[in-house]
Amino acid sequence: MKAVSVLLLLCLPAMVLAQEPINRPLTESQALQREAEASQRRVEALDDATREAVQRYRQALLQRELLVDYNARLAEMVSSQQTELQRLQSQLDSIEGTQQSLLPLMQRMLDTLEQFIALDLPFQMQERTERVEQLRVLMQRADASVAEKFRRLIEAYQIESDYGRTLEAWRGTLDEDQQSRLVDFLRVGRLMLFYQTLDGREQGVWDPQSGTWIGLPSSYRRTLEQGLNIARQQQTPVMLRLPLPPVTELRGAE
Repeated sequence: MKAVSVLLLLCLPAMVLAQEPINRPLTESQALQREAEASQRRVEALDDATREAVQRYRQALLQRELLVDYNARLAEMVSSQQTELQRLQSQLDSIEGTQQSLLPLMQRMLDTLEQFIALDLPFQMQERTERVEQLRVLMQRADASVAEKFRRLIEAYQIESDYGRTLEAWRGTLDEDQQSRLVDFLRVGRLMLFYQTLDGREQGVWDPQSGTWIGLPSSYRRTLEQGLNIARQQQTPVMLRLPLPPVTELRGAE
């Protein structure tokens, strides 16, 4: 038994040594397989990175094209805006020159309007003179634009022009012979101006030549009452027989 045991002990290293060459190729094969798998994973990772890089490159090219197109359009817009600014500046220069000539013209128009009212029939004088005074104040205001001043001046001219084709009645004070009386006034365009006392017993017409009131006979009482009612829209319009100023005065008014 001792001899057998010794023999087995002597043979065991040889058996182990005999198995090593057999296991070594297997281990190396497994190592090579693992290395191959790792290499495949590295290749796949490189492929993914390459695809991402190519995609980013394509996006960069597209963005570059968009930026080039945007810059070209922006340059056209800037050029157009510069042209528009030059045109506006030219207009502003022209407007400044126009304003310099327009302000004296408006002042002359206002003076003419004031003189016209003073020489016209004496109706609604307080309202008309106040309108002129308000315009004079407006002309001196630095915060008011030239356009606003011109608009208000034209409105005043339009109001005066409308008086020439309207019929108007109102109640007011008649100052005559240092006396004041409450009467009804009737204006026919800017051609004739009448008054009638509230009791209807007295009536008169303005004489532009003498600048005074001239009494009318009582035969005009009914006619003036009709004219007052028509102006107040209390009666349908009818033909009125009223005294006309002399022809020479009409020509002078024209």
